[in-house]
Amino acid sequence: MPHQIDPAFLAYPLRRLADAALTRTRELGSEHADFRFERVRSASWRLRDAKPSGSSDTTDVGFAVRVVHGGAWGFASGVDLTPDAAARVAEQAVAMARLSAGVIAAAGSDERVELAGEPVHADATWVSSYEVDPFDVPDAEKTALLAGWSERLLAAEGVSHVDASLMTVHENKFYADTAGTSTTQQRVRLHPSLTAVSVDPRTGEFDSMRTLAPPVGRGWEYLTTDRTWDWDRELAEIPELLAEKMRAPSVEAGRYDVVVDPSNLWLTIHESIGHATELDRALGYEAAYAGTSFATFDKLGTLAYGSRLMNVTGDRTAEHGLATIGYDDEGVAGQSWDLVKDGTLVGYQLDRRIARLQGFERSNGCAYADSPGHVPVQRMANVSLQPDPEGPSTRGLIEGVERGVYIVGDRSWSIDMQRYNFQFTGQRFFRIENGRLAGQLKDVAYQASTTDFWGSMEAVGGPGTYVLGGAFNCGKAQPGQVAAVSHGCPSALFRGVNILNTAQEAGR
Repeated sequence: MPHQIDPAFLAYPLRRLADAALTRTRELGSEHADFRFERVRSASWRLRDAKPSGSSDTTDVGFAVRVVHGGAWGFASGVDLTPDAAARVAEQAVAMARLSAGVIAAAGSDERVELAGEPVHADATWVSSYEVDPFDVPDAEKTALLAGWSERLLAAEGVSHVDASLMTVHENKFYADTAGTSTTQQRVRLHPSLTAVSVDPRTGEFDSMRTLAPPVGRGWEYLTTDRTWDWDRELAEIPELLAEKMRAPSVEAGRYDVVVDPSNLWLTIHESIGHATELDRALGYEAAYAGTSFATFDKLGTLAYGSRLMNVTGDRTAEHGLATIGYDDEGVAGQSWDLVKDGTLVGYQLDRRIARLQGFERSNGCAYADSPGHVPVQRMANVSLQPDPEGPSTRGLIEGVERGVYIVGDRSWSIDMQRYNFQFTGQRFFRIENGRLAGQLKDVAYQASTTDFWGSMEAVGGPGTYVLGGAFNCGKAQPGQVAAVSHGCPSALFRGVNILNTAQEAGR
């Protein structure tokens, strides 16, 4: 049964505050104004060797007013939930816009903020797809589950320590603007993780292995009843895999064919495609902090991003996606669209200002603020590599490799500020010989440029290999903001990828 918006959130004076703020912005002559009220509850639990080591539970409540006045942005926020306070915050936003307009004029610029059009969405409501709100589950039950899983790992031979954590978020937003749109939304998401550590008492060498279960836009059922992830199987496999990893030989650096599992490939997608196709970044608006992009606007429709098997979408509608919304923080309805089609760059991620600036008819819904105290900025959608409808299984991809490496799970990564040159490591690495897995390797990283890597993609797995991965902690903007985002992908085969030996690279 679909959930309803939390009555406790609806009990806030949402519309009275919005009416007071938007009325005042109209009186002051704003070309556009929007009002956003948020309540964001975030909680986490951490265990070390099955014993609690820390927890947090915070709730952020407040509202924000953003305006376009005199062709410039203005923004202000507040926490005093009265109509008079909302009107004062609106006045502060207009004052900021006037100040910004003066600074822009003094600099000799004639660039004005204008927004792409969007249909009016009046009194719209949206709730994410989940069964059990994790905040309805007693804390003792959450801790007991993590402790029980930790004890299972600790009981296995060779496991010296176990770290366990769970992060949960319940997010409510109310939005209204001077065009007539008003939306009320509710999202739930959570991220569980367990890491087993092995220490060799003779040599002092150590290594670790983390669960592959991704963060999801689901509820407590993800950890208990819905069978989306086979927790029992993964917990049973980790000790043996970790013991083998401790004994594994170090990789010999060189060129290899590489089969990349979705549990690793999602992060490469995030860094080399997701960030590179944010149009504000490609236009240089994030250069001072988050960087730029090699996928500049003049290359739209011509850049060979990868092989013809490469089809990547931006998506704000994927069920259980971490970046899935009904409406973004500019009142734009969630959409799905092409970023890369048959290997060619064909689209970008847009908010309303950037869309209008570059001649697009409409934003694709990529504006987001992580708290009521922050202004919305262009943020990443669920950016996903599509499977081949007739593609092979992961085993089938491996069978097509004579000498290679199968890479599973994400770990560290490095990429330049243009999203072009990178290297990534992983959790688990398996040698491939004559189409079969032949034991684990260690000290592995793969290195490439973005277009060379995706251009070397020779085969894409079928729908049965597709997994929606992702992260809670994508950072961007000044002041910094954090957003959760998912990336779906199948397993994929890449030919002739440069493999580094990380121990040798580090001089050890």
